[in-house]
Amino acid sequence: MTQYGFYFDNSRCTGCRTCELACKDYKDLDQTHAFRRIFDYEGGATTAAEDGTVVSTAYAYHLSMACNHCAEPACLTSCPAAAIEKDSKTGIVKINQDKCKGAKLCIDACPYGVPIFVESVNKANKCDLCSERVAAGLKPICVEACPMRALEFGDIDELRKAHPEAVDAIAPMPADSKTGPSICILKSPAAKDATDTTGAVANEKEVTGVAARKITAA
Repeated sequence: MTQYGFYFDNSRCTGCRTCELACKDYKDLDQTHAFRRIFDYEGGATTAAEDGTVVSTAYAYHLSMACNHCAEPACLTSCPAAAIEKDSKTGIVKINQDKCKGAKLCIDACPYGVPIFVESVNKANKCDLCSERVAAGLKPICVEACPMRALEFGDIDELRKAHPEAVDAIAPMPADSKTGPSICILKSPAAKDATDTTGAVANEKEVTGVAARKITAA
């Protein structure tokens, strides 16, 4: 089986949100819902010395993340309606909208906070890796739209071979997820390991919809 996934070049991403907006437009999502989100991660401090010099450890970077189409999706095993399916040929994880009963357990189960709840239809939904485009030999719309070419798509094993320096996670992602996410990331000089506790998501309300909700390790 091919397992499709994403490569993200954190050193290229400027946080412009073109990937997010392209997805929202293509999937006809309203302003309050998004399948791909940009996390702004910031930390450090600036200190003034007695001699007037300033020392800064401040840093900031962006993480673009959609569904990671995990090898062992926590959302799939949590769904009481068996509405979440993983394609046996591509590894793409989808929510079958005809089966979804709106139980929201997938939302709580996902360590990356990926599924969203669409109140107007009382169902959960998420990135399906633009499966209809992939089936037609095209790239997911977010990959095609990125002006900085910070996103790549393909077989995750091949992406990892092509980018051996890439890591599986950076902050604020979970440090050790048992779900086997299909993503690899090239860290920028500013990027922190997933275990980092020195920074915080600066746009938490934007990316979660509820300020108290965080992405946590499975």
